Amino acid sequence: MATNNHDYEQVHLNDDDADSESIELVQGRRLQRTLGSGPSAESTTSSSSSTIVRWVIISFLMVGMYMLGMKQGKSDVLDDKGTKQHKNKDKHKNYGTSFTLERVQNTRQAALNLINMLQEYYGGKEQSEKMMLQSWLQPWDFDNATDMTGMVDKMVDTMARALVTDDQKEFIIGTIGSSVAAGHDNCNYDSYELQMERTFGPVWEAAGMKLTCQNAGEGGGCGDDFANQVFCIQQNVSPDIDIAHYTWTYFEAGGPASAKALVMRESLARWAQMLPHQPPVHVYNTGKMNRYQGDEHQLAEHMSEFGYNAFYMTSGLYNGGFDYDAAKEDGVDHLGWGHVGDGYHNVTRYGENESSPERKESLGTVMRNWHPGPLAFQFVSDTFSYIYSQAMIRALDLIESDLKNGIDPAEKWAASKRKIQIKSSLPPPKFCDPLYCVVDEAPGCINFEKPTYGWWGARVEDPDDSLNPHKGEVQNWEVWHVDEPIWRGVSKQDQIFFEDRDDKEICRHLDACGGISATSKDSGSVVFRLPKQEVGLVVICGCCGKQVGTEMILNNTNIEISYNGEVLDRNAWDIWPNGKCVRLMKKFDANVAKATTGHNYLKIEALENLSSPVRISHVKVKEEFEVEGDDDFDTKIRNRPGATVQHLLDEAALILSAD
Repeated sequence: MATNNHDYEQVHLNDDDADSESIELVQGRRLQRTLGSGPSAESTTSSSSSTIVRWVIISFLMVGMYMLGMKQGKSDVLDDKGTKQHKNKDKHKNYGTSFTLERVQNTRQAALNLINMLQEYYGGKEQSEKMMLQSWLQPWDFDNATDMTGMVDKMVDTMARALVTDDQKEFIIGTIGSSVAAGHDNCNYDSYELQMERTFGPVWEAAGMKLTCQNAGEGGGCGDDFANQVFCIQQNVSPDIDIAHYTWTYFEAGGPASAKALVMRESLARWAQMLPHQPPVHVYNTGKMNRYQGDEHQLAEHMSEFGYNAFYMTSGLYNGGFDYDAAKEDGVDHLGWGHVGDGYHNVTRYGENESSPERKESLGTVMRNWHPGPLAFQFVSDTFSYIYSQAMIRALDLIESDLKNGIDPAEKWAASKRKIQIKSSLPPPKFCDPLYCVVDEAPGCINFEKPTYGWWGARVEDPDDSLNPHKGEVQNWEVWHVDEPIWRGVSKQDQIFFEDRDDKEICRHLDACGGISATSKDSGSVVFRLPKQEVGLVVICGCCGKQVGTEMILNNTNIEISYNGEVLDRNAWDIWPNGKCVRLMKKFDANVAKATTGHNYLKIEALENLSSPVRISHVKVKEEFEVEGDDDFDTKIRNRPGATVQHLLDEAALILSAD
């Protein structure tokens, strides 16, 4: 068995918390000894029976306290130093949250430790805030009231509800995006999501919770892009995410895609508010922000009160004061492919003590190619961690104020007290088609690709299910996945370093193409069971190629598609939302077959002469909507400056179904 030269585990900020906790615990013991001192001098043997009764009562109390301590929830983690005791325990015993003043103080200290460390690391408070707060479409200001105060309030509200809600054990940040999000050309361990877990995670641990960063980023091989993946927000990541990250910006480059991207971004930002935790959507862009971002800036203003904003990584690096342009003129391109050192640091913090020169050099890489390297990803992780810690401190101030004033924070901040959002709660859409984005429910989606973390909004029906309208017919479509090798998408430097190590699996990327497929008429049919629908959009996409929708589906007479038992008219289909996809139905009309069992069924059947595989990777379902859409919406998008609907990689099969 190989021996590891370096343990890649959580990086602790410092030991200040442990020291302060030890003092509190010692004081707690002293308090317990005072309260639990022995009988007084006046006690006599004649009171022995009374003493026995007291000890019985005390025993029951101790058992009760033990059972209470064992109760699941955000309870204090006990260590071998003793237990924590809050002096105002009785005052707060009936509160709807176990988030005590002591927990407030511990969490605040952890957040302050992180903020102070990052400020020191990036050259002081002023420079840190220029780099991390001012590199967004809407700069963050946590100290002063601005036009964007609603954006800050949304973040503070998000933190407060997570902290106070006892049955929430995790704070989840879910990322959808391209190979940038996936961390390709790096060891997966060095992706910004996993760096953020290690950097920001200790703050949540102090709160008695766990930070989880779900990474649903994927490479281009499956053919997906933002146009189809935003519909799958509830399955690609958990529907219970607290913050959503969107990292599809490489696919938005250029006029043809930019306007379509704003349509999908606004749709995502609106749908997110229909999820249980109403997460803000934060866009991560690797590039440099122009002075005027036009429509993108308008969208950020339009949705700011719901927390929507966009971060520009390269702008943040420039904001620190390093003159990248002058350095490049002198022959050193710090942002060029493979360069080590970003002008501020030459290696990640966790690589400072790395003994391997090759691994240390890898950890100092800013841009591998078009993909960021570990050092750039560290800056991204630090930026999100810095902003979220600032929001957490403001949330803790509000919780502490309630506790000190005898107010139960749960009455205000528990998740159950969150105001329900419906389509009328949001402003009219600025870019997205109201037919699809003005809804009361976020889309649901089946996605056969990897990874997924969420809820399957539809399912492949059991061929023998009594409600399956096609029971008795051949239904032999098979689920498949590409078996990716461990070193796919990992830099050669890191392959060499990790190949003989026991922990090499930390480099493996999570994304893999997949779907459900038919190869001949012997495959029969696949039947998808959809939730009850009132109005519907149905789209299926083929895998894999930029324009396979036409050959694989639109003009493929060797498949037949039916909805609730009725064959759909091929002449009504069109290519949408990109070249891989075919829209079978835009919405329900009087001619669409009605469901007979409370569910709608979509059937795709392989016919006699099928010789090339047909593959489906997604099924998407949306809730009822009432706003009539504009039949000319796509035409209007095309006619906007620099906007046409083309922009595509091969798309891994999609069925979009919107009720």
